[in-house]
Amino acid sequence: MKKLNGKIALVTSATRGIGLASAKKLAQNGCIVYMGVRRLEVTQEICDECAKEGLIMKPVFFDAYDIDSYKKMVDTVIENEGKIDILVNNFGTGRPEKDLDLVNGDEDTFFELFEYNVGSVYRISKLVVPHMIKNGGGSIVNISSIGGTVPDISRIGYGVSKSGVNNITQQIAMQYAKNNIRCNAVLPGLTETDAAMNSMPEEFRKSFLSHVPLNRMGTPEDMANAVLFFASDDSSYITGSILEVSGGYHLGTPQYADFVGRKMQD
Repeated sequence: MKKLNGKIALVTSATRGIGLASAKKLAQNGCIVYMGVRRLEVTQEICDECAKEGLIMKPVFFDAYDIDSYKKMVDTVIENEGKIDILVNNFGTGRPEKDLDLVNGDEDTFFELFEYNVGSVYRISKLVVPHMIKNGGGSIVNISSIGGTVPDISRIGYGVSKSGVNNITQQIAMQYAKNNIRCNAVLPGLTETDAAMNSMPEEFRKSFLSHVPLNRMGTPEDMANAVLFFASDDSSYITGSILEVSGGYHLGTPQYADFVGRKMQD
């Protein structure tokens, strides 16, 4: 018997990277997965392809910048399935071209990142939690970032917004534990997604990896494994956890990290 048989999941921004890997991982474990996406036709093609493996995955419209779509998305899943057992708040955005340091960064961009990175978790969870209460419980998994715990000299808004995701994770965990609702966060480190590979210079990736004790980039599959853990009963006694899935990034003193990094590059 698969871990998630009979469960209904909703994963936002699920057409690529961590979102798609998570959706597939949940479906492979018996879950019916709704993929909250803007590109319905493209996602339907993904779902049709996955159906050949026996996976049940369905697209539902979601646009993080259209707040009205949040309720329509949740309502569609409830109308079709009657419940949501698992919510994966995967949407997140960054604006590296405008989100700089405190003095030089764009102020509107700072607040926009907070609005959508924290706001999407807040608004979607607010819609889903009442259904989880009615259903006797559930699991919420928020995709945050190692940037929410480690300050960045080059951009401020992204890290602050992700630290907000970490905090709201624990707020939800505390407030709804009595309703058998668990809420945990996965904090990816440098992850080998198309977006990362296309936007990060090789020199930056090499420098970053010199501070990762496991000496490799994470994969979407690594993150999906953590999502599955929190979504399933394997973590039934865990809530409010802020789990770094980053290969050990920022463990030890900076001097130690420099030493290990030099050794790895030799």
